[in-house]
Amino acid sequence: MGRRNKAYHKDLHQQAYERLTSMQAFGESRKEAKANGTDKDKIFSFSTYQSYWKHTKYFIKYIKEHHPECTTLKSARKYVNEWLQDGVDRGLSAWTVGVQRSAMGKLYGISPDDEDFFKAPKKERENIKRSRGDRVRDKHFSKTNNDGLIKFCQGTGLRRKELEELRGKDLVTREQVEVELSKLESRPAEELTPADTKRLEMLQDALLFPEGYFTHVRNGKGGRERLSPIIGPNAGQIIERISNTPAEEKVWQHVHQSADIHGYRAEYATVIYKVNAREIKDIPYDRVNKGTGHRYQSEVYTCRKDESGRKLDKAAMLVCSKALGHNRIDVVANNYIRDL
Repeated sequence: MGRRNKAYHKDLHQQAYERLTSMQAFGESRKEAKANGTDKDKIFSFSTYQSYWKHTKYFIKYIKEHHPECTTLKSARKYVNEWLQDGVDRGLSAWTVGVQRSAMGKLYGISPDDEDFFKAPKKERENIKRSRGDRVRDKHFSKTNNDGLIKFCQGTGLRRKELEELRGKDLVTREQVEVELSKLESRPAEELTPADTKRLEMLQDALLFPEGYFTHVRNGKGGRERLSPIIGPNAGQIIERISNTPAEEKVWQHVHQSADIHGYRAEYATVIYKVNAREIKDIPYDRVNKGTGHRYQSEVYTCRKDESGRKLDKAAMLVCSKALGHNRIDVVANNYIRDL
């Protein structure tokens, strides 16, 4: 056999691919990794990996076009800040630049608080570009032809990927939830496996909602599983579509790329919040500030920045976050609840 050509070397694309692929730790505990200091070299979510790889390819393309002399990741590193600044100059949103910065931080092992690392623009609510007014893509999306899809999204609050993966078997009734919950709760706590405990929490969360039907999201953001209530005046139509779909078949064979999925999720979230929210004046002043001695409402969330002064019911925000598949109520306040 002939000897390998010593002049051969992996190009930037292959180097970056192998670097990010080696970090895949899907399903592992981020909490444990942080505790033992190995989280910096791991990517715990497949969706995060996909996002980082997508933006890393943009970086590689930039290097090839503007600094073709760089043939290794090491030599290209000094142009990371330049590339990120180029994104700002081209009008990319603070959110997109933030993701690109995170991707570079992971690729090169740069600490987020490194003084020499590019400082991303602050994320302000008024600068969110998605789902704000008419967009160019809206010209290619017929609301009339996609009326069923829109109503389905407004009534289920699913993300695009969740919508694309939803199958006929993923319709769950309240009765099913109660039966399974009763069985799990009747078992001694020491007999429950970690999987059983997670399942129990999911079923308990479902009963926060009065609705009779749920969509079963098997693999949401971060791999989280949840039951989201089917709500609104079109609930019957949504339930009928899912129940008429064979168990293993997708409910939606095609989801239009120009559909404003995030906007529909926001409408879903706002409805759930309004249904569950108390009047702010009715929430009790139940805590005392140690510094001032003044009583305050611990169950009231006060918005900041451009929404400064607006107050929301934390309990209703938590219910809303459970339906959306989020763990933090501030995400709900900053990205979903609108027009109150």
